[in-house]
Amino acid sequence: MSNQSVNDFKLKKTLRTLDIFSISTGAMISSGLFVLPALAYQKTGTGIILAYLLASLFMIPAMLCKTELATAMPKAGGSYFYINKSIGPFFGTFSGLTNWFSLALKSAFALVGIGLFITPFYPEATMVQIKAIAIFFTIFFALLNVVGVKESGRFQVIFVFALIALLTFYIISSISQIEVENILPLIPNNKGFLDITATAGMIFISFGGLTKIASMAEEIKDPGKTIPKGMFSAYSVVTILYILTIIVTVGILKPIEMASSILPISDAARNTSGSIGYFLLSIAAITAFVTTANAGIMAASRSPLAMAEDNLLPKFFARVNPKTGTPIRSVITTALFMCLVILLLDLEHLVKAASTMMLILFTLNCISIIIMRASKISTYRPKFTSPFFPYIPITGIIIYTFLICGMGREPLLITGGFFLVSILWYLFYSRKRAETESALIHIVENITNKEIRSTNLDEELKNILLERDDIIEDRFDTIISKTTVLDLDNEKLLDHTQLFDIIAESLSQKFSYESSKIKELLIERESESTTVIAEGLAIPHIIISGKKQFDIIIIRSKIGISFPDAQKPVHIIFALAGSKDERNFHLQALMAIAQIVQNEGFVQDWMRMNKTQDLKNLILLAQRVRQNSV
Repeated sequence: MSNQSVNDFKLKKTLRTLDIFSISTGAMISSGLFVLPALAYQKTGTGIILAYLLASLFMIPAMLCKTELATAMPKAGGSYFYINKSIGPFFGTFSGLTNWFSLALKSAFALVGIGLFITPFYPEATMVQIKAIAIFFTIFFALLNVVGVKESGRFQVIFVFALIALLTFYIISSISQIEVENILPLIPNNKGFLDITATAGMIFISFGGLTKIASMAEEIKDPGKTIPKGMFSAYSVVTILYILTIIVTVGILKPIEMASSILPISDAARNTSGSIGYFLLSIAAITAFVTTANAGIMAASRSPLAMAEDNLLPKFFARVNPKTGTPIRSVITTALFMCLVILLLDLEHLVKAASTMMLILFTLNCISIIIMRASKISTYRPKFTSPFFPYIPITGIIIYTFLICGMGREPLLITGGFFLVSILWYLFYSRKRAETESALIHIVENITNKEIRSTNLDEELKNILLERDDIIEDRFDTIISKTTVLDLDNEKLLDHTQLFDIIAESLSQKFSYESSKIKELLIERESESTTVIAEGLAIPHIIISGKKQFDIIIIRSKIGISFPDAQKPVHIIFALAGSKDERNFHLQALMAIAQIVQNEGFVQDWMRMNKTQDLKNLILLAQRVRQNSV
């Protein structure tokens, strides 16, 4: 299959809010809840409750920034795509490989973690058998993802709701047996707030799975609405489950039991509900690890796909199966990598490095949103905008940089080595093939002559928005995309006859008409009744001889044009010219323009746009009723 045909098949949009909620929830709940509490308790004692709450707050900047980026650019690859389009292909190469590597490692670790919880069912299990089980699940999830993302999503929904039900049962059945003295004081006398903050940094990694869903944004229906709903609901539910589960567990187990337990939640469940409670929470833990692994494979496999589409990896990975709409080669490659690390490598040390990489990606995402906003690209139009900008992303950068510094020497060395590998790959492969234009370049261009600015990224983002909003271009869009846009730099107010000179000259080049004749028609039409239809807006329109002729000239004047009987200058002009047989379309075009200018904020956006292409995009992306006929 040729490279062109490779890209002819698109990922299917099958995921809805419930799927997003389930993938995000399942990606968060695993070792962070079922194993980590004992380690965290050893460091902070009863301060663990505040540590979990603080860890959830640390997640807010990454969640808000990534939600904005995902609703503006709902494309496969998530962090890779945002960083590549904002900062450029060098960091794009690093972030793509890092995103894939870290997600795959964490998924492999989750599957190996199942071994801790199979002992109630099979006490004689060896490490070889545990790894065999992990590889079995890796192959199972890979096949499930090959069949289709819809099937993987359904599996995730069922298991996540089973997990939530088991944890809810645990909380409700055990809350009455809490001993208050076990959970107080919230800040122990021998621990300070810095100790709790350090522990929160360790716990924070547990929340990192929340944003995995962004890697699959291209497969989400109505991403502008469903991504915020799914992610915010998952964050809220998991935060509540985490804190309530920790309160119950710490409140039930004696301090010495809590500090020494390998599986504190299962042990606490046995204290309150006997063997049945222990078995049920062990099942819940296995379910949690399974959902984390499934979500990880789904998300990780989209990074090679997105990188291949941008020529940063071989086109081999860009293959999307036309029947299932899934990136089969990318899924299989991810699964094979996971099987290798499960068999051959020390996962514990690698996962610490993967956590460091995840923090770096969060930091780069926060930088990306700042760059995208600063670039003032007209086609960067998120459905959700992060509040308190730029304070939220700046806070995120500070928090995640602090956490990265606290990860330890070995994870930083491994991450540094991986960064070096990424540099070499970029220098010897990606740089020669990359065609990506970044928003960072646009920031530089904003201080240069507007006539030499490039439009590749604007066009790419425009096409993403058309797909995101299910906009099918009609004939009006086709004409606008090809038409002339004039941005007048007049230093003083022009009158309408001077404007008509400009329009006539432009239209005469499109039709076999003398400019003087066109100007006469414009003046004659204006004398019949004013073409100023709203404050600041005029639509001069004329009928010309001939057949099947129609065109539009778009004009902006920041200083303005004076029209007879208009109290204020006109800044927005749509000049229409068409033959009599195009009368119906003439009326459709007038209706389309009327709808466009009524879009909220259109006039303000019209005046602040930097380029003529920006003005076109403002019209093409405006909400309006589109005609079926082209």
